[in-house]
Amino acid sequence: MKKISYAQFKSMLMDPKVPGTEIAKYLRKDPKKKGRPLDPQLVPDPEKVEMGPEAEFEVESAIRWANGVERWRREQRFMEGLGDGRPVLVSEGDSWFQFPFLYEDVIDQLASDFLIWSLDAAGDTADNMVNRSPEYYFELKKQKANNVVGFLFSGAGNDVIGEDLDGNPVLGRLLKPFQAGRDAAWHVDKAMFAQILAMLERDYRKLVATIRRDDDFMRLPIIIHGYDYAIPGGFPGDPRNPFLYAAQDEWLGAPMKAKGIVDPTLQRAIIRVLIDGLYDMLFRVAGTSANTRVFVVDARGALPDVSDWGDEIHGTSAGFHKVAKRFNSMVKQALRTARNV
Repeated sequence: MKKISYAQFKSMLMDPKVPGTEIAKYLRKDPKKKGRPLDPQLVPDPEKVEMGPEAEFEVESAIRWANGVERWRREQRFMEGLGDGRPVLVSEGDSWFQFPFLYEDVIDQLASDFLIWSLDAAGDTADNMVNRSPEYYFELKKQKANNVVGFLFSGAGNDVIGEDLDGNPVLGRLLKPFQAGRDAAWHVDKAMFAQILAMLERDYRKLVATIRRDDDFMRLPIIIHGYDYAIPGGFPGDPRNPFLYAAQDEWLGAPMKAKGIVDPTLQRAIIRVLIDGLYDMLFRVAGTSANTRVFVVDARGALPDVSDWGDEIHGTSAGFHKVAKRFNSMVKQALRTARNV
């Protein structure tokens, strides 16, 4: 690949029509920062982009560079699309809603049918989005002027299969050491898992209550989801190669192996227990959707094959397309329900 100037690279960034996957060809993992499970740390690759002192300063001084750039690009596309007839949504979420550059995530895939004001950021947690930096409510109010018709939320990934605030895998606290003859459910610390789910349920209920505070949003469809059955990495023959931003088993496989859980079948069964528990909580929050206007996209089974996954947690672009089809159907169902009130 021919090396380009930083000015050429920046010109690509500043053009929202240039696909993120094209920009990804010029990126590498930031050697100075440790990526989180849902937050890849990416910077221009100096072997492919001429990086002088000014360019280095610009990238280094940016907070969460990839997230910030991708958010700006989405804002430009949103403004350009106003008035084109697509229903307006607001989205707030983690890397299933914004995985900068490397894959076309759920929000990217929905953009042909919906105009989405995206607040998403890889690495975000439910606690941060709901309690520490709750920008979604104010941004929803701003989008009244554009006739916003729905809200998408993606949270809890980091809280269940990611890292804690100290950078340690949550699985390290959630799993018991391996015991032969015990099933997947036994290996999950039920008390710890219940504590995490209770915290998440409080956050989700607070999010819904906050939105419903506005009379105009009493029946606004809120669409949530609980991910799919992620596949722990590092097993013999694992074809995934996420080495641009993570080790093959960095987030799920390695923490399980540290507990002595090495059988891939048992590993996957444990993830099923965790994801099913998360969905049980989400369906409690949603209640009867026709009354609450909270809708759960059930993404379980959307990505059945390891080839659907780019790494342990994220789908490939083709994988996310399968998930987005379920979102598309649910959003349209939610909008029909709102119109029929």
